[in-house]
Amino acid sequence: MDLDWTEEEHAFRAELRAFIDAHRRPRWTHRQRDMPEPEDIDAVRAFCAAMGDAGLLTPNWPAEYGGRDASPWEQAIVSEELWAAGEPRGPQYMNVNWIGPAIMTAGTDAQKRFHLSRISSGEAMWCQGFSEPGAGSDLASLRTTAVRDGDVYVVNGQKVWTSYAHAADYCFLLARTDPSTSGAEGISALLVPMDLPGIEVRPIANPWVPHLVHETWFTDVPVPVDCLLGAENQGWEIVRQILANERVGVARHENAERTLDAAVASAGAAIDDPSVLEEVGMAYATCEAARALNYAAVQERVLGLDSRRPTAAVSRAVTGPMESRVARACAEVLGPAGLEQGSVAERQLVWGTTSPIAAGSYEVQLNLIARHLGLPKG
Repeated sequence: MDLDWTEEEHAFRAELRAFIDAHRRPRWTHRQRDMPEPEDIDAVRAFCAAMGDAGLLTPNWPAEYGGRDASPWEQAIVSEELWAAGEPRGPQYMNVNWIGPAIMTAGTDAQKRFHLSRISSGEAMWCQGFSEPGAGSDLASLRTTAVRDGDVYVVNGQKVWTSYAHAADYCFLLARTDPSTSGAEGISALLVPMDLPGIEVRPIANPWVPHLVHETWFTDVPVPVDCLLGAENQGWEIVRQILANERVGVARHENAERTLDAAVASAGAAIDDPSVLEEVGMAYATCEAARALNYAAVQERVLGLDSRRPTAAVSRAVTGPMESRVARACAEVLGPAGLEQGSVAERQLVWGTTSPIAAGSYEVQLNLIARHLGLPKG
């Protein structure tokens, strides 16, 4: 088994690094990735437009949708290099990894024409309207409703933890279109323009950076019927298929390992406590385990295997603990100074706290794995 990159992939990585150096705004970090200031939003739009022009934003998409039919490994390289560089795409990784593919899979011809070109060119920003109060990890218990009234769905409800909602042009929204159902039945997916009347975005206060997460309120929002993705009441099947792409599309291992490198380097020769060295070693080992499992999930895509296979859940189940492990190691190495704004590990506590929950909680991933193994939940 050859685990090295090919010459072409090494060349692509070098090209991408040169592009990032030339187009990323100076001193960009993951703090700016959340776009706390209007100029950060402008910088993300400009960077993504430049990526689109260079054919670097969606390389593994089909050519007919704005890609160039490249291997999923090129998309993995894009994810690694951009996460290492502070993810100057902002929310575009969602568009590229799973929102666009969901539209390719279930969208109408009109939806494909309208949305896919805007994603592949870096023009459109999206947010994800999934979690709700009382329906986070148990997403199938969501209560936001979309009631058909002529040529619109009238949407009412609340979503939470909506990353990038303050800057998004569209929201990939899950809502219950059949009020007589419960669980996964009766849920539909809607491609909602964020400028519709009745949508209110409120930031959720965070001690590290504004606009990390939001709550989004929908009050009698008239969503045109042609925004429905796929068949009515069949949104859950779309989500089951595409969420595996989200779980392997974010190269958190690259950022975590580089953060750990920086923490160890800043400590210099001061690390002489065996217990600290053990914590650092375990953190590095967990990063490499997460990387290996992410690569295994990417290889499933290369082989054309069903994206609902458990490898993506296994990969995601390691990613959360990896972030937490690296956060603990950085705290051991740097002490309280690691929490100061501008420190090499200031964001790692955030990652260590949120990653085991985001994109499906750790426990949900274990249940997905259990289902494939024929084991009971929990």
